Amino acid sequence: MALGTNTFGWTADEATSCAVLDAYAAAGGNFLDTADSYSAWAPGNVGGESETIIGRWMKNRGNRDDMVIATKVSHHPDYKGLAPATIRAAVEASFRRLGTDVIDLYYTHYDDPDTPLEESIGTLSELVDEGKVRYLGLSNYSAERLEEWVRVTEAGGFHHPIALQQMYSLVERGVEQTTLPIARREGWAFLPYYVLAVGFLTGKYSSGQQVDSPRAGTASAYLNDRGRRILAVMEEVSGSHGVGLASVALAWVAAQPGVGAALAGVRNPEQLEPLIDFTSLTLSEDQLAALDEVSR
Repeated sequence: MALGTNTFGWTADEATSCAVLDAYAAAGGNFLDTADSYSAWAPGNVGGESETIIGRWMKNRGNRDDMVIATKVSHHPDYKGLAPATIRAAVEASFRRLGTDVIDLYYTHYDDPDTPLEESIGTLSELVDEGKVRYLGLSNYSAERLEEWVRVTEAGGFHHPIALQQMYSLVERGVEQTTLPIARREGWAFLPYYVLAVGFLTGKYSSGQQVDSPRAGTASAYLNDRGRRILAVMEEVSGSHGVGLASVALAWVAAQPGVGAALAGVRNPEQLEPLIDFTSLTLSEDQLAALDEVSR
């Protein structure tokens, strides 16, 4: 399980965020997923709040070498796009916020059709050569652009990406027909986000009652006949294992071919506990098949 951190500095203040990080690390977690733009959308924020909190936490705990840090470029308000100068300025800003001189996994957060791929890929590859970035990843790209990325990378002899991050869950399976096959073919780890469908697959929206969450509107959109059928099968599976629905949602995704880690974020340590449970949960073939059938 990778810990998504876009709640840090938004719905989780610094003290709460550090408590989540402490609980995640105590459970054996070491993979933190952030972005330079988290959480610029929140009132009063400028972007980089999540990285800053993580950086201070690692400095205070003295555990940078124990953590795998993934962050992203292209969407910070001050560093939009993937022009070479933008990438270089953005990575240095991420270093300052994270308090580190190397990023383990550096994603292009969103595509930049206005910059030639050769320029973006070449600059990112240089960062690997310079020891500033260990590995490259892609996020939120179309299948066509991923194929172009592969062609340009091979033609230029650049460093290949090793990971792809896209939205994927029991209620969002479109990538199975588009980008997931490319990741499998190329040997990239598929690291999906919104695995819990912004909270819908935890079951807390199933009653239709109002839930106090900034994502309630998005999650409630899944509360249709298909969503209810999926939740019903999930409840059967969760009951047989004595775990929460969130654990089942994560376990199903993690069991899919090509998935390297299920990604999930929380607002407080209490929400983290059922997610940690999934790491020791193994669904049977019949259960995986039943979830596959109902969610197609």
